[in-house]
Amino acid sequence: MESHPHNSEDDDVFDFSNLEVTHVNDGHNEGYKEGLTLGKEEGRQVGLKHGFQIGEELGFYRGCVDIWKSAFQLDPACFSSSSRVQKSIYQMDELVRDYPLMDPEEETVNEIMDSLRLKFRSICATLNVKLEYNGYPKAVDAKNVELF
Repeated sequence: MESHPHNSEDDDVFDFSNLEVTHVNDGHNEGYKEGLTLGKEEGRQVGLKHGFQIGEELGFYRGCVDIWKSAFQLDPACFSSSSRVQKSIYQMDELVRDYPLMDPEEETVNEIMDSLRLKFRSICATLNVKLEYNGYPKAVDAKNVELF
């Protein structure tokens, strides 16, 4: 019997057994690379959005502290129980300053933000101010808002 090189089992033209495995592996590798790229971009977008929200909230608290401190400087007796309120405002000021803006992975960020929110609500309750931070400042009871 003559041996033809095209008739050996290893060189079968119609042998597709490895073709599926090759395409599955190529597809997996291509999908993995694309997933890394998309995942990084999505993570970047989520990080930017979260960072902006935190910065906006910290800015809101900074503005409140600055206004309240200015009110005390103009008239130290402008609020009832002023020494207790003033102490709370200065504690809130310290919390805003202590927030690790340049180290968002710091373990204390959630603790500091929770303390800030609690201190803000406490000061608002003491001052009988109906102000909330829900992404933007808003007066709960618009008829109590005085314009200058």
